[in-house]
Amino acid sequence: MNKSIFRILLAVAAIVLAYLCVMSVVTPISFENHRQAREVAVVKNLVAIRTAEVEFRNIHGRYIADLDSLVLFLQNTPKKEVKKEGSLTDKQLENGLTEHKAVKILATAKAKAARKQSFESDDALYAYVWANDREVIHNGLQGFRRDTIIKNMIETLYKGEYTADNIRDIIFIPYTDSIRFEVEVNDNYTTSQGIRIPLFEARAHYNTYLADLDKQERINLIDKETKLEHYPGLKVGSVEAPNNNAGNWE
Repeated sequence: MNKSIFRILLAVAAIVLAYLCVMSVVTPISFENHRQAREVAVVKNLVAIRTAEVEFRNIHGRYIADLDSLVLFLQNTPKKEVKKEGSLTDKQLENGLTEHKAVKILATAKAKAARKQSFESDDALYAYVWANDREVIHNGLQGFRRDTIIKNMIETLYKGEYTADNIRDIIFIPYTDSIRFEVEVNDNYTTSQGIRIPLFEARAHYNTYLADLDKQERINLIDKETKLEHYPGLKVGSVEAPNNNAGNWE
């Protein structure tokens, strides 16, 4: 009887040991596969936030930490682009003609022509000043054209991937219960040459988008990155020093 019980216990122990051995291999692999799949979505949102922050800085000269305000900026700000035709020659540049001066000459010529008569289109207006305006002809600006075009900010930046209705999705960390990315800005960073450079950083900790995965594997991953003095998660940009707004996965 005792031998039978012993054999049963030994068999159970062997099964448990085999299970633990298998899980010791399967669990890390499963964790890593899930982590990589989730980080594709997290990176996508971080890149979208970076795109918005860079555009905000281009217009306002600084970054913004408030994600709600960043979304409102995307929804309500038109995107201005300059359509360019023609370029200045080396000779024109040597003679002191600059892009700014050329644009000003054309603007004056267009305004003068528009006061004289109406035109069916901008093309007709340009054709007229190129052929008739003395200043334009004198400076060789025939074919030179600069037009400011107003476009939808979201469509222009994200190529139809987002609309005004779903652009708010970028501020939330995927695979979480609507947890927002952490965003921090630094407007006081100054280079050794005394140049002030605005900085920003957006990040998502492993404890957010990996929270429902194996706890011990997550703890091990955080401990590993912390010992390497890396941020334990995904982030883009840096508030400590300029890094061209790179992501820590790049």
